[in-house]
Amino acid sequence: MRSLSAILRHGLKKMLIDVVTIFPNMFAPVIGESIIKRGVNKGLVRINVHDLRNYSDDPHKKIDAPSYGGGGMVFTPQPLFSAVSALKGENARVVLMSPQGKTLNQKMVRSFLKCDQLVIIAPRYEGVDERVREHIIDDEVSIGDYVLSGGELPAMVFIDTIVRLIPGVVSDADSVAKESFEEGLLDYPHYTWPQDFQGYKVPEVLTNGDHKKITEWRRNKALEVTKKLRPDLLGGK
Repeated sequence: MRSLSAILRHGLKKMLIDVVTIFPNMFAPVIGESIIKRGVNKGLVRINVHDLRNYSDDPHKKIDAPSYGGGGMVFTPQPLFSAVSALKGENARVVLMSPQGKTLNQKMVRSFLKCDQLVIIAPRYEGVDERVREHIIDDEVSIGDYVLSGGELPAMVFIDTIVRLIPGVVSDADSVAKESFEEGLLDYPHYTWPQDFQGYKVPEVLTNGDHKKITEWRRNKALEVTKKLRPDLLGGK
């Protein structure tokens, strides 16, 4: 796979993201602000949020039913099959936000940049009928080992991780390529004005203009921070 810096230099096609949810209004504040809004306004990504109920054949637009054998409510297969059939285009991946999925990391995020389209399913309750998982889902993604009320917030997190890496969304491509996890390390410490705040000073190496020493200091600090906070990234225990 190409490095992130190479991807950012050469660019990719514009991306289409379709989200299927029963709470479409939850997404408006996230899509309409900050970096995601910038990507949309630049025409680099198009994000459509679809109400799953619109794909239900049920007269009352029901999309869930009790789990066979007892348990909570589960999304029924028909609305999801219909939604994916209507939305999925070429070079698309259907992603289910699920606690059973692979835990999202930066390497996984980069792999999705190869797609022209992502169809993201944000479930609720006890999840989806297993036939959905078996027959129309390409990837299952989790954002961590904890419980949320539904897949909407994970879907928003997933969208943000993707959009900010689309070439042209973030003006400084190098800044994206050098962030935490991109090189297997956490980010190095950052300082800004003033140089002396209540006796706490910016390290002198960052103010002397020697870029070679600054690069070396940042690399060493990134290693130090990673070893302290995330030794697993270095193969530690």
